[in-house]
Amino acid sequence: MISSFLATIYSVFLPISLPVIGGALLKRFKGIETKGLSALSLYVLSPALIFETLEKASITSNEVTVTVAFCLLNVIVLWALSAFAGKMLGLSQTEKSGLALTTIFTNSVNYGLPLVLLAFGQAGLDKASVYVIVQIIIMNTLGVYLAARSHFSAVKAIKTVFTLPSVYAAALAVLFRLTDLQLPEGLNTGVSMLSAAYAPLALVILGAQMVGVREGGASLAVSKRGFWSGMAMRMLVGPLVAWGLLAMLSIEGTLFAVILILSAMPAAVNAVILAEEYDAAPKLVSRCILWTTLASFIVLPAMIGFL
Repeated sequence: MISSFLATIYSVFLPISLPVIGGALLKRFKGIETKGLSALSLYVLSPALIFETLEKASITSNEVTVTVAFCLLNVIVLWALSAFAGKMLGLSQTEKSGLALTTIFTNSVNYGLPLVLLAFGQAGLDKASVYVIVQIIIMNTLGVYLAARSHFSAVKAIKTVFTLPSVYAAALAVLFRLTDLQLPEGLNTGVSMLSAAYAPLALVILGAQMVGVREGGASLAVSKRGFWSGMAMRMLVGPLVAWGLLAMLSIEGTLFAVILILSAMPAAVNAVILAEEYDAAPKLVSRCILWTTLASFIVLPAMIGFL
């Protein structure tokens, strides 16, 4: 077990740590702003990665179906559990919203995709692509609702989804698969170049955002009940619920491992953006993001080594 843990640290987390550290140093000493880099990642590199992966993915229709089913069931169960925990702990309405954001949404894009690629190779990335697309849609619909509650606009949430190029890239990739179309060689090479740039840039952004979250007040006073419930729900309850649902859906092999790891990711950095915009306990969410990310560098290697 220890040898597997160390081997995972060396082969998977050491490569990941270099761009993360680079991003953290750039933020700390050069004050780099991630807004432009995030836009580049979201609107250019991520769609290229999604398109190339889905268009060439070795994934069956059954795997797509069970992945979508898992995502929907997982959201429902975690939503219910976070609401129950918030009520039992007597958290305020804003902290309940923050707890839900921390519990349900994971950093499966900036952190999860590069990790899956290194840990499971292209086969793992193929299977992860469907999960990530569904998570992007859920984040920009249910995520807005959980953060806003009383002033939620369903129309606005739906419109937000249709501004995301990754959704169109996924639809285009499905069309290409169904019709056996192929990009011209020159365009295909360009898409591959953009796709290859995604992982390192995403990890640089993650490192910079971790420092930014800390500097933005993550260390300020936060309800202990809110913080520890957020940590427990994301790092303990989340993976256990995922394991149970995967078993219930009879998901096995690489797909099981990939979905379980993506479900055990730390809290999504984008969650704090929603929390700040709609005043859903942003300090609580920020602190949980920072500490779940740090904890993941111990928890995830152990999980990967075990799997």
